[in-house]
This record gives sequence, structure tokens and C-alpha cells, in this order.
Amino acid sequence: MTDSAPRRVRVRAPELIGKGGWLNTGGKQYSLADLRGRILVLDFWTFCCVNCLHVLDELRALEQKHRDTLVVIGVHSPKFVHEAEHEAVADAVERYGVEHPVLDDPELATWKQYAVRAWPTLVVVDPEGYVVAQHAGEGHVHAIGRLVTELEAEHAAKGTLRRGGGPYVAPQPEPTDLRFPGRAVVLPSGKLLVSDTTRHQLVELAADGETVVRRIGQGSRGSTDSTWVRSRFSEPQGLALLPDGSVVVADTVSHRVRRFDPESGRTTTLAGTGFQWMRGDDTSGPAREVNLSSPWDVAWWEGKVWIAMAGVHQLWTYDPAEGTVRVAAGTANEGLVDGPAAEAWFAQPSGLAATPDRLWVADSETSALRWLDRDGVVHTAVGTGLFDFGHRDGPAGQALLQHPLGVTALADGSVAVSDTYNHALRRYDPATDEVTTLATDLREPSGAVLVGDDIVVVESAHRTQCAPTEVAPGRLRLDVTFPAPAGQKLDTRYGPSTRLLVSATPPELLLTGAGAGAGPDLSRTLELNPAVPEGVLHVSAMAASCDDDSSVEYPACHVHRQDWDVPLILTESGADRLPLVQAGLGA
Repeated sequence: MTDSAPRRVRVRAPELIGKGGWLNTGGKQYSLADLRGRILVLDFWTFCCVNCLHVLDELRALEQKHRDTLVVIGVHSPKFVHEAEHEAVADAVERYGVEHPVLDDPELATWKQYAVRAWPTLVVVDPEGYVVAQHAGEGHVHAIGRLVTELEAEHAAKGTLRRGGGPYVAPQPEPTDLRFPGRAVVLPSGKLLVSDTTRHQLVELAADGETVVRRIGQGSRGSTDSTWVRSRFSEPQGLALLPDGSVVVADTVSHRVRRFDPESGRTTTLAGTGFQWMRGDDTSGPAREVNLSSPWDVAWWEGKVWIAMAGVHQLWTYDPAEGTVRVAAGTANEGLVDGPAAEAWFAQPSGLAATPDRLWVADSETSALRWLDRDGVVHTAVGTGLFDFGHRDGPAGQALLQHPLGVTALADGSVAVSDTYNHALRRYDPATDEVTTLATDLREPSGAVLVGDDIVVVESAHRTQCAPTEVAPGRLRLDVTFPAPAGQKLDTRYGPSTRLLVSATPPELLLTGAGAGAGPDLSRTLELNPAVPEGVLHVSAMAASCDDDSSVEYPACHVHRQDWDVPLILTESGADRLPLVQAGLGA
């Protein structure tokens, strides 16, 4: 026990700079001086990143609870070329229901000033303009909420807290029948069913594809099972027709898989609890008792519903006969690794299509087209890694896609790929192993469906643009800083309280230092392969802490987990130490 709380480290916050300007402010441009007196949470995000989308959802309750003292600022920091386009950022802000100001920073000026290394990263700035905490990854909003409460009390006492309305100005909604739709399927009746993602509804269209027959869902965010009028969804994406004529729905932000019956008009839940899956949760069991994580698409194959579980980089299955779910492919590590399903790596799988002998997968973050065979082996048709993308036709081994979100099986055995960030529809033919372009000048195609002999495309509205960390080849010291939160201490009752897991894409980047290990600290010496000029270092750190109050008979203990994907470029002038901060600012 100590007599007083530890002194909080304070660093003057750099200015907010973004060439793209501000969104959700009614056209007003802001500086830090304009926001003085408010507590700021800067959310460094990019709209391709599912972890960033998780954080957007986590922040909603925090923003509501502290709406008169807290201002969340989204700092959009692009990875893909397309994400540097201002119109694309504006679309994403509306598509994902972002209800706070967003600074469009296409050149990563503010990202660099704040020394951000990973998506997402949250930075807390106090009312006097000082940085007081920085958290990378998701799952930190509870800790940030406690800090915000402390800052409110501290600065209210000092007279430096300014209360009142924030700078957010809601954009004017567009009067359209659909707004950023995700997928479409043809119903047995010949009508089309479309997931109207931003409006949290399903929309049934006549066979002409234009006339609205009915809207399923209230149009407000939720997960209510009921009639077509009273049910609610939360950013539904993927749709798949089941043999009985009903439709399975990937209800992405509710972390559920739902079923809609066009005949009765009722929606029910097949799988998911409504809570996001976290490491350590069950990976199989009764479907409605197991947590899911951002299911993005669904497909019927081999007597099961297959789920593109984008939030954990895996494929899961739902077995309707047994009423169970389980992991079917992927380790939950992010990357591109083929082989047996249990050993394969995916990166935000977002689109599925079934043929008799293959389940096709649009693996968006690796800009890849992949497939699973009936023997449970994962293969890659197009794509090479997390930071290889572009628009190139030709032999599949040399072709390039850019963040595809959908794949559609065609009658001749080929597949159409919704090449989302290239605004194109591409075709891969397994018979020739060639990639061609079917259509361009589309607007963020997210899926396509065959209607007779036509392909109906669903339009939702190179090198990485991020600043990779330059490190020297050879020995690299990795140091993860974890200061126990205020009022807690590291739990060493049963040995070391920290654990570190390190891997890389490609695996050849690490000559030594890969793997898991527990120890008294979160540090490791790595050996980087000078023959691999660049790659991504995957770091996962875990630490345990307990409440440090001798008057509490049963102190609460907490496990803190954080993951980083750090792009590296090897150069002789690079650093020989890589510091990562698990919570707060560290030492």
C-alpha cells in the first residue's frame, strides 16, 4: 500500500493534423486549443480493420456516459491505397455509424506525431492538453472509462474541466432505398433479399431488383428476435439460402448468426450470445452458449452453415442437426498460411462461396482468394501476404487484388471476386489458373449474386500506406511495458505473471525468438533474418494483476491481454530495440 496514487506521466499532446480535414463537424476545422477543457480520446483507426470496428462499438457506451466531458476523435490512418481517398473515408464513417468527429489523415501525419505503431490505438488527452495514456488493440475501454472518471474529478477540482455539448454534427441522411448494402440472395420466390447494413435491416426486393416489397427489422441497432416488423439487427452482412428456403444472416456487430424465414417473416437466433469472443472463451459447444466475433459472411456447404468469423481470423461451422458451433479452420493468428485447417492462418475472412468440392474464401486483409477442400486443407489461389495488393490480371501467382470482401461461384466452375478496394469485379478460373477483370468503375462492391445469366453486384459504397518501423537486421530487443493499473500489483503468487508470444509473417523473418514463454518480464531478444527485407511481427502479451488493498478479503484479479501486428522494414540504419506499451505510457 502507498500513501498516495502514483504520479501520472504527462506529455504535451501534438497537434491534430490531417490533409483530408474533418468529418462529422458540420464543416468546422478543429485544433487542440479548440478542445481545451475537454477530455479527449483519440481513436487511431482504419476502416478495413475489424479490430478497429470492434473498438468503435466499445466506445459507444463510454461516449454516452461521459457525453458532457468527453470528446472522442477518430483519427483515420489508412493502410490500403483506397483508404486514403477522402470520399471512401466519409462513406466508412457513415457506414459504420461513427457518431463523433473524425480527422482524415491520409498522410499519417498525426499517426507519426503520436508514435502510433498499430491499429487500433487509443490515446487519452487530459483537459490541459497532455497525453496521459495510450492503449493499442481492443478491450481497453473499461480501463479508459476508469481513467476518464478520475480525470473528471481531478480537473473539476482544479477548475480546468469544461462541460457542455461536443463538436459532433450528424450528417444529413441520404434518401435512398438502400444504404451501404452488404450481400444479396435470390429467394425461392424469385425475389431478392438484401442486407441493408447501415440501416440495420434486411430489404426484400421484387424480382426486378428495384421495387421494395418490405423491410425486415425496425431499423435501429439491436438483436431482437421477432416478426419482420419488430425484429432488430446490428449491421447485418452475409446472407445464405438454406435448403428449407429460409435465410441465414451474419449479424456482424451483434456477434450472432440469425435465421430469417421469408414465409413466416420471423427472425430467430441460431448461434452466438451477443458477446464478442475473446481468447480463452469456448471454441465449440451449444450454438447459443458460445461467443462469436464479427461473423461477416455465411455459406451452406457439406450439410453445415460455414461462418467467416472475421473478428478472429477463422472459419467456424454451425451444425443445424446438433445445434452446435465449432472452429473449423484457422488458428486465430492473422496472416496467410496454407495447410491443414487446424494449422492455417487467415486474415479477416469476409466472403464465402460454396461449390461441390470447394469452399471459396475472400480473405480480405491479405487481399487473397483462398479455398478449403473436402479433406480439410486450405489453399491459396491468389494473394501472397498482408502487405501485397494492387490491381493486376494474369497468372494467379502474379495477380493482385485489394481487400476483396465477396466471392461468388459461377456456373462454369470459375468464381467472381468482389474486389472491393479496386472498385472492380474480377474472375478467377481454376481451369486456367488465370485472373481477369469483368467490370470496373463499381463503387466498393461487397458481393454479387447470380440472377439467371446475369451477375448482380452489391455496391457498398501497391504498398501499404502505413509507416513501418525501421529496424536493423540481426539482434532486436523486444520490450513490452506493462505498468500495473493504479491500485493493482502484478500477481506473482504462482510464478511469473507475464507471458509473451511472438511470431512473424513470413515465418522466415525470425531466425530465433519465435514462440511462447513465461518469465518475470515481457522482453525477448529476437534474431531477424537479413535475407527477408520486410514483414510483420506478431506479438501477443499477457499479464496478471490483482487489487493491492490489504483491507479487501478477496481482492479481484485481472488478466490483461494485448496483440500487436507491427510492420517492419529491415535496414542497416534501423533501431535495435522495439518498445511496445501494453497499457498506459509505461516508464
